[in-house]
Amino acid sequence: MNKLLSLLLTSLLSTTLFAYTDSDMDGVADSADKCPNTPLYDLVDINGCPKGHVKRTTTTTKSHADVIIGAGYSGSNFSSLNRSDTYSASLQADYYYGDFSLQASTSLYQTTSSGYNANGLNDSFVGAAYNLRPVQNLVIRVGAGALLPTYDAVYNNNNTDYTASVSLSYTLHKLNLFGGYGYTQINDDDVVVDATTSYLYQDTNAYNAGIGYSFTNKFYMSGTYNVSNSIYVGVEDIKTASLYGYYSLSKNKFLIFTYAYGLTDTASDNAASVKIGYYF
Repeated sequence: MNKLLSLLLTSLLSTTLFAYTDSDMDGVADSADKCPNTPLYDLVDINGCPKGHVKRTTTTTKSHADVIIGAGYSGSNFSSLNRSDTYSASLQADYYYGDFSLQASTSLYQTTSSGYNANGLNDSFVGAAYNLRPVQNLVIRVGAGALLPTYDAVYNNNNTDYTASVSLSYTLHKLNLFGGYGYTQINDDDVVVDATTSYLYQDTNAYNAGIGYSFTNKFYMSGTYNVSNSIYVGVEDIKTASLYGYYSLSKNKFLIFTYAYGLTDTASDNAASVKIGYYF
């Protein structure tokens, strides 16, 4: 797994697995939605219930899916590398059935720096997650997945990596508090180039904590502090502060935007993405 993908995975886990979810796309977070699976054409109140209704008495299980496309940019000036700029295009598909979900995603990248240019596929991700609801307003989300070796490694040492995660999300009125932990088993082969140059890989742990706020039934934002081990042995941890936003454009379309600021030399200085999704 390359360094860029490690940063993207950290961002993915913090925004997709550990933050805001809205399964019925009504603009109200799942953890605060007192009327799950409302029809797309219903106007809902702050509790996620159809306007004019105090509370729904039936909560039928409903399956649905979405497709999300996006574009991103990251600029890095690592202490051991020249300034580099990376542009990416991503594709993600999700399937939901009640509290169970499946996800698949992949992305293309193009990196340019002084004397160096590269482009191609990053590793692709497939995974599954399940929401547990032990008490009102609290959601515990557990997930697992695999990073498929679609990235073309220079030393042909790229193998399938495995991830597992758990997160907690608590919603009180419009306020959302969340935090999580993710573990990635890195299976890439170590590379020894010569007596002075080697690439030794290690499994990684990632942590995050944040706070979110639903400004309206359609608009949600959160801020997160993220810490992750580097995939390389002996390299400083990756630390970022990030913003996440979700806006419902219509009953079928939604917009996601993210921004991350690097707090350590191992993190991208700045990274941003914009994604648009379509709900089926």
